[in-house]
Amino acid sequence: MQLLKKIGLLLFPVLLVMCKPGDKNRDSISIENHKVLAATPPMGWNSFDAYDCRIDEETYRHTVDFMSENLLEYGWNYAVIDYIWWHPAPGNWDTPRRKGHPNIRYKADGEPLFPEYTYIDEFGRLIPSPERFPSSVDGAGFKALGEYVHSKGLKFGIHIMRGIHRAAWYYDLPIKGTSYTARDIAEPNDTCGWCNHMYGVDYSKPGAQEYYNSLFELYASWGVDFVKADDTMYPPYHEKEIEMIRKAIDNCGRPIVLSLSCGEAPLGMADHLKSNANMWRISGDFWDTWPQLLHNFDLMNQWSSHNGPGHWADADMLPFGKISLDDRPHGPERESRFTWPEHYSLMTLWCIGKSPLMIGSDLLSISDKTLSFFQNSEVLYVNQFSASNRQVYKTNNEAVWVAEDPSNGDKFLALFNLSDKRRDITYDLELTKWRARYQVRDLWEKKDMGIVEGRINSTVDPHGAVLFKLVPK
Repeated sequence: MQLLKKIGLLLFPVLLVMCKPGDKNRDSISIENHKVLAATPPMGWNSFDAYDCRIDEETYRHTVDFMSENLLEYGWNYAVIDYIWWHPAPGNWDTPRRKGHPNIRYKADGEPLFPEYTYIDEFGRLIPSPERFPSSVDGAGFKALGEYVHSKGLKFGIHIMRGIHRAAWYYDLPIKGTSYTARDIAEPNDTCGWCNHMYGVDYSKPGAQEYYNSLFELYASWGVDFVKADDTMYPPYHEKEIEMIRKAIDNCGRPIVLSLSCGEAPLGMADHLKSNANMWRISGDFWDTWPQLLHNFDLMNQWSSHNGPGHWADADMLPFGKISLDDRPHGPERESRFTWPEHYSLMTLWCIGKSPLMIGSDLLSISDKTLSFFQNSEVLYVNQFSASNRQVYKTNNEAVWVAEDPSNGDKFLALFNLSDKRRDITYDLELTKWRARYQVRDLWEKKDMGIVEGRINSTVDPHGAVLFKLVPK
């Protein structure tokens, strides 16, 4: 039987491409060893900043092609489809929330308008809209798209919203492999404050873990390598649902990187986050404004001691290039409002602070100058392989971060000009007990700068940064 779009008719449809359990001969990824994934901060591209909730298959495939040809050799390997991929045309109406926001609408009698926008299988699991993703027709899901991404040498990622869809609750669909239904596990009073599609899942109810298990069993059958789970940390912090997601990944038979959103993550839950996720958002949605970038200096400083193999504090995406295409909800279509010096500050901070690196812009219209920020292997090396990353100090006018290369003892030094005027910044190497003579290399310029001892000085543009490697002589 064919999967039906009309939820009102979807009582006993059969999904043609049913999810397959993981290979029983393969070890599951346990809480103890999930950190073998994301041994270094994940690097990739996410569709949200440019396309909001409206990326389609053709555009996504072209982006994957671009990444394979221009970015993969530098380490950018995750290609992530962001939210509401089950909707054929999200955001094409005015809502009380804001124009373009894909909230659920209701009839005059209060019945939700599910049939016009939701694709869901018989077990209450959302599946891609074939209007936007033609290869998902007849319930095929993202399997073909995942195979295409893998054929290009990349890894396939998707966004999900925490919980179970309201349509599954409304039609009381069964939980796969159980005698329970959506109404047995859903919490109708627990909804996302900015996207009203989902109800929370009550961890204490029988069938709750099985529901999440069925989701990740499905995602594993599609070849998903990365899941961004949204509405997990925005107050309140959903500790038990995060744990259910973790267990579901462990049981799905496929290694999947878990990214939690949105922030700011509560610092008091750092140990819980490190035990359950590979990366988590420490900032709110990050856009192209200097005040937000300035705030992230403090956030990254607070979280720097919690970074390590398999668990990374995520400062959010890189809004370089063209973003907010077609005047999406996050402002007019535009090239990034960051000045070029601010580009250097952002990329330097994300790299020496070891944040995951996710490009947010439209890669299909990117300029060579913007692309160059993503192709500097010497700068990216700091993000991937440096250690002991930390802020030394921050004042109103400047900030200094340092790190080391554990393989050879080289040092990394980032000087940030936080003021509105070009100025000299001098760093006393004694502050970090760097007491040798050093050959200095400018990593952005890719050139050697001579020998220093005792202190280093550089003239830095307003809101700009420099990044040096110091090699002991």
